[in-house]
Amino acid sequence: MTKSAFPTTWGANVLADGNACFRLWAPDETTLKLRTEAGDLPMQRVGGGWYELVTDRVPVGGAYSYVLDNGQVVPDPAARAQMDDVHGASRLVDPAAYRWTTAWAGRPWEEAVIYELHVGTFTSEGTFEAAIAKLDHLVALGITVVEVMPLAQFGGSRGWGYDGVLLYAPHTAYGGPEGFKAFVDAAHARGLMVFLDVVYNHFGPDGNYLGLYASGFFHADRHTPWGAAIAFDEPAVRSYFVENPLYWLTEYNLDGLRFDAIDHVRDPSDVPILEEMARRIRETFDRPVHLCTEDERNIVSLHPYENGAPALFTAEWNDDYHNVVHPIATGDNEGYYMDFVTDHWRKLGRSLAEGFIFQGETSKIHGNTPRGELTSNQPLTAFVIFNQNHDQVGNRAFGERLIDLSEHDVVVALTAVLLLTPQIPLLWMGEEWGETHPFCFFTDFDGELAAAVRKGRRNEFSKFDAFIDPDTREDIPDPNALSTFESSRIDWNKPATEAGAAWLDLYKTLIKARMETIVPRLSGSKPGQGTVLRAEDGVIDVAWTLADGARLTMAINLSTEDAGARPEGTLVAAVAGGALADPATRAPHSVIVTMVPA
Repeated sequence: MTKSAFPTTWGANVLADGNACFRLWAPDETTLKLRTEAGDLPMQRVGGGWYELVTDRVPVGGAYSYVLDNGQVVPDPAARAQMDDVHGASRLVDPAAYRWTTAWAGRPWEEAVIYELHVGTFTSEGTFEAAIAKLDHLVALGITVVEVMPLAQFGGSRGWGYDGVLLYAPHTAYGGPEGFKAFVDAAHARGLMVFLDVVYNHFGPDGNYLGLYASGFFHADRHTPWGAAIAFDEPAVRSYFVENPLYWLTEYNLDGLRFDAIDHVRDPSDVPILEEMARRIRETFDRPVHLCTEDERNIVSLHPYENGAPALFTAEWNDDYHNVVHPIATGDNEGYYMDFVTDHWRKLGRSLAEGFIFQGETSKIHGNTPRGELTSNQPLTAFVIFNQNHDQVGNRAFGERLIDLSEHDVVVALTAVLLLTPQIPLLWMGEEWGETHPFCFFTDFDGELAAAVRKGRRNEFSKFDAFIDPDTREDIPDPNALSTFESSRIDWNKPATEAGAAWLDLYKTLIKARMETIVPRLSGSKPGQGTVLRAEDGVIDVAWTLADGARLTMAINLSTEDAGARPEGTLVAAVAGGALADPATRAPHSVIVTMVPA
């Protein structure tokens, strides 16, 4: 079984007659050559700064690159694969060559229980092939979505993926396009959806050659935290980005995408590029495709629902939920947690009942300006929540996980909160067995760039009390050290330990309760169905009216005192004292979820 290739405007496309068409937008060049293993071939100008060549001189699997006026050789920025690293030759790929084995129609969004993983540290081998062998573990856990951190080829062989420079090429270190297709195929065979994290707000600092031959790709007078802003209003640039999500969804049969930090995707066009991307996707696919965003602004305008279905993007990562849970669990109060320390019980209740906490209120960390929009038109399934993720762990100085920062009983209670709300839960790899290995920030740069990254990483923490002393900051792991990467791998021996097995049983039981009782009542959920009944002194009660009219109640007691009678209704699941339970009353550190049918 084969899947369709997506004919890209940029890059190399294998044609039906055995030739391949190579295209590059290089308006700053007067000539351009295609370098092949058989020699250099002149490319033709075809207008608008584009160069094109149709030839049979590059076989499928063969190497090619572009030669600029000054003799510099550069890779294809839209290559489907590289021969090796980001500085070398690209590899011609025939998308139709992979033989898919799984017939797959997708799954509805309401069934999503997301497991975020980083391919390089998910297994000791750090490859798609090795990850396939772990998929049965995720199925047994109750996971329905595997969300893969960015794969676009970046400089070096190890990194988080957010510094990608070849946005169409799965990293060779992980197994390239063939490996990723096999991973998706294997996941689908097990009933798992696959999402990919994509980054459209910047390119990485190592291996981005676009500015050498297409200076108009960037706005020199507009800046982002990563340099000159991308010129999304330039038609050639726009096609590069608008086609990229369509390519991933088509050629890799993906079920969804997570769009990273879209608050930094700034486009002056009449139709913003993110809206165009989402509309094109909705128009192209008649199967379930789920689109998630990460957006510091707490906006909902990109997530309109029409007749109960998303018209553009499906859901948004709800950082507010994490940002109030974390200080409750750990006592942290610096950085972006400042906005969530005061009145945190009420804020937790609001997050559970409504999604965002900040819906226009003034934010200290945003310069005492209003942040967010009202969520009254959003179903709760339009929010993805998490107790930890790659960012919230990895952006700590030493990459500690929640289990290392909080009491065991509190983490158990917050796990129940996460998995038993109507919002869509996301787990971070390893948390299901109580992983204690850190997940640090790591890169694979050399020379001056490595030194700059090391210094910049350590200086990020200079405003925190623990790192005011420059000598203390020297203890922060060097991102470029191989040991920083290796220490971030999860430990697959831990599930077999007594503690690991107990954590796994907790997660499996709670996910099973969610799938059996809550998920069947989420399809068709309406906005405004959550209510905070109580939120004070560690006791939070929230109730939701689900799509079939059933009333779901969550009684949270994070105090050290008994909080009285448990809520009415049939028990869905409960924890108390750091374990699964069926408590007669609201014991300390308990979460009791009950259901009253319609």
